[in-house]
Amino acid sequence: MPPQVPRQHALTLRVRYQETDGQGRLHHSNYLNYFELGRTELLRGGGYTYREFEESGLMLVVAEMQVRYFLPAAYDDLLTLSTTVLHAKGARIRHRYELRRGSDLLASAESVIACIDRAGKVKRLPEWLLLTGEE
Repeated sequence: MPPQVPRQHALTLRVRYQETDGQGRLHHSNYLNYFELGRTELLRGGGYTYREFEESGLMLVVAEMQVRYFLPAAYDDLLTLSTTVLHAKGARIRHRYELRRGSDLLASAESVIACIDRAGKVKRLPEWLLLTGEE
């Protein structure tokens, strides 16, 4: 039976000291790491790991990333990251991310992820990864 990847996934993260900058705030580059974690955990939530995906000969690479920062996060803050699949068709997946501390929105982002083979050629997403019943 093929995996059933959920459309949305949430996870809790705690800001680690090494992720902060000289002002004690979560460094902007680490938001991208959090978003990647959100994507891999969304896949895992469907019963499939990214390692298994790569072992099949395919890879998912970032083609676009747009981030908006609203409020800072600091060392030891407990954050919730929501990752949502907006679109999955052909060779691309579009995700939306929201990073919150409680009810405060700290950052939002959208990405386009492309499916490629080991040689770097664009490939169609596996059927089980396509989003059906898109809004």
